[in-house]
Amino acid sequence: MIMMTTTSSTSSLSCSAQRQHWLVLLALFIFVASVLSTESSMPTQNMSHKERTELKEEAREMFYHAYRAYMENAYPADELMPLSCKGRYRGVTPSRGDMDDILGNFSMTLVDTLDTLVLLGDFAEFEHAVKLVIRDVQFDSDIIVSVFETNIRMVGGLLSAHILSEYLQKQADVMHWYKGELLEMARELGYRLLPAFNTSTGIPHARVNLRLGMKDPQLKVSRETCTACAGTILLEFAALSRLTGDPIFEVRAHAAMDALWKLRHRGSDLMGTVLNVHSGDWVRRDSGVGAGIDSYYEYLFKSYVLLGDDKYLARFNRHYNAVMKYVSEGPMLLDVLMHRPHAKSRNFMDSLLAFWPGLQVLSGDLKPAVQTHEMLYQVMQMHTLIPEAFTVDFQIHWGQHHLRPEFIESTYFLYRATGDHHYLQVGKRALKTLQQYTKVACGYAAVSDVRTGKHDDRMDSFVLSETFKYLYLLFSEPQDLIINVDEFVFTTEAHLLPLSIAQLGNSTFSFRQSDDHNVLDFMRTCPSSNKLFPEKVRKPLRNFITGSCPRTTGSGSGGKRLSALDFQASNADHLRAVYDMGITMVSVGDRSQGKAKSHEEGEMGLQFMQEMLELTKLQSMNQLAQLQAVAFALDEHLQDWTALMAGPSHFSPELIGEQFVEGDLVLAKPIRACNEKLTNAEEVKGKILVAERGDCTFVSKARLAQQAGATALIVCDNVPGSSGETQPMFAMSGDGNDDVLIPVVFMYSLEFGKLSTAMQRRPQTPLRVRIMQMVEFKRWQLAKEAHQNETAATTATTQKPDKEL
Repeated sequence: MIMMTTTSSTSSLSCSAQRQHWLVLLALFIFVASVLSTESSMPTQNMSHKERTELKEEAREMFYHAYRAYMENAYPADELMPLSCKGRYRGVTPSRGDMDDILGNFSMTLVDTLDTLVLLGDFAEFEHAVKLVIRDVQFDSDIIVSVFETNIRMVGGLLSAHILSEYLQKQADVMHWYKGELLEMARELGYRLLPAFNTSTGIPHARVNLRLGMKDPQLKVSRETCTACAGTILLEFAALSRLTGDPIFEVRAHAAMDALWKLRHRGSDLMGTVLNVHSGDWVRRDSGVGAGIDSYYEYLFKSYVLLGDDKYLARFNRHYNAVMKYVSEGPMLLDVLMHRPHAKSRNFMDSLLAFWPGLQVLSGDLKPAVQTHEMLYQVMQMHTLIPEAFTVDFQIHWGQHHLRPEFIESTYFLYRATGDHHYLQVGKRALKTLQQYTKVACGYAAVSDVRTGKHDDRMDSFVLSETFKYLYLLFSEPQDLIINVDEFVFTTEAHLLPLSIAQLGNSTFSFRQSDDHNVLDFMRTCPSSNKLFPEKVRKPLRNFITGSCPRTTGSGSGGKRLSALDFQASNADHLRAVYDMGITMVSVGDRSQGKAKSHEEGEMGLQFMQEMLELTKLQSMNQLAQLQAVAFALDEHLQDWTALMAGPSHFSPELIGEQFVEGDLVLAKPIRACNEKLTNAEEVKGKILVAERGDCTFVSKARLAQQAGATALIVCDNVPGSSGETQPMFAMSGDGNDDVLIPVVFMYSLEFGKLSTAMQRRPQTPLRVRIMQMVEFKRWQLAKEAHQNETAATTATTQKPDKEL
């Protein structure tokens, strides 16, 4: 434990402040990231042309290793299972639940990959692959698919391949037999997706049956979708309409975007993550730039670029300003609540946000793009591969690595914008890491946990469509490519749509016709990249994760005063600075004290301590507001209650205000609650179920508990000795399907041990608990104490003196 003292004041940190010490250090990280170094610095040493060519060819070889593994062992399946070395077919290979909604038994990996073959200059294989798709792929299947995934992977893949087929007919004098078959396939698939748009809001359902539309019985209760799912349609549907002359697709996609825009929070201009397609009500109000919302922002900006529709520029700018105001904290992007944008909704970031720097580059905001990319690069170096999610202190939250392309995509766009060879070195590091840790005999395998390196039998289609495509483009020179990529827009799946599509329609929009926008929405200036040296921006973040920062001296030395927000206990210069102010950092038992070198620095010390107290108080309140409480009575009369801290979930109802769930505890049998049915399901009805972490996802346990009739679920940690006192509390996440209607909370081992002890003390009677917000429990306790004091005082004043009895 660390203590602070000052000889200039009797002020000292409370125990609560000491416990929040590391949260204060986190605030330091955020501050340091926002400061530019004043020192000039040379860019990274240039990569030689020879090495760059070798890396380009290695990226090509990586693509073909995966492509041939798919074609030889999996085609016509949707995906390759690289460990089993066979194809993944919907309804044939073991189900993975909602994850399989991506699949439609329509050779997804090949369709998704077609345009990569053109960029690689392999016209012969591209022609062969197009013939296979025309011959083998069909969509008349009784299969429920994701509208979002089918659009970006299949419709986008078919359209891009059609456009490039016609391009090669003219430029390479090949494929003269091609008569637009891929475009007709895209039109057919588009019509099969259209029933999903038949909602009262115009926002499409998340899923549709390729044959039955929304008439599939399983879709009768369909009501929720994510913002990204509904807002990542327009590029493909607009291109489809303009290439076929059929306006219905673009009309429906515009209507969906308009409906989403109207649902933004008018105070913050932020969007939530999950909504009801019938009512337009928000189901999850988390707002960030990662999973569930990411490509909505991307398609707003790219719709402006591709279609020339300036209302989308205005909307993007409005959202962007809100994100940078509320979500961005230095290089980090932390989810907030759209209706309470100053309240953080979770303490981790997911890897999908790695696309954001690339989008910032396209929109012209380079400095924060450089900063966030640098933070992500350090996360990659720290964990070898970027984990699926990591906490605000850069520890692993979800350990999977799915070979996602977003970080490499942003690396490519930063290199194109700046010409800084640092990004070539970053790409080299990413390439070599993929080669070392994910390459297997039959393709490339995702990693189930970056801590162990264990492989997962999974190779998504985006590995070929995006990951290897962006790696190849990063190391390529413009003259290496048959097309000028600057004349195309990359969709979110990295499919190529030509800017000339804008000339095929006349649907431009003038902001003067809309009351939703004003001139300021169109006036964000794009800085020139020619005067930006990314090294200068990166330098202050070089040791961002490890926590070192440039020396900060007192004002007496002519430097900047060290503030509490800057302070870092691991920094020797900071320790010297606070010592000079009369403050000493000591371990327990050490009573030596610093002495202020001057009256001025003594005053600075007092100010520093006051700032530290305010910071820790603020951090404590923020953390308390997010904590859940599992409260139980210490006596049989339910008078004296205590509470243990717990973490919330993102897939279950949020207990806010005076809301709570109260009931008797019962342990799940089996304890991990991962079987198809609980053996004690009858006992669970109307009770609060307790299950142990492990073997299956949090949301799977929640669904099983709900199915058994439990009123709430407590998930206890399976790591001995874990505690909320020493580890950051996290919020459990689901799989995007918010069908859990009971509250679900998470408890670390030590906290649950106290709850278990209380249960054991009453073997004959069940332990009754109440689940609520921790801050509400505190208020409840204070109200009870005030009532008891008031009652006692009233009793005392109404009692007669003893002598009169």
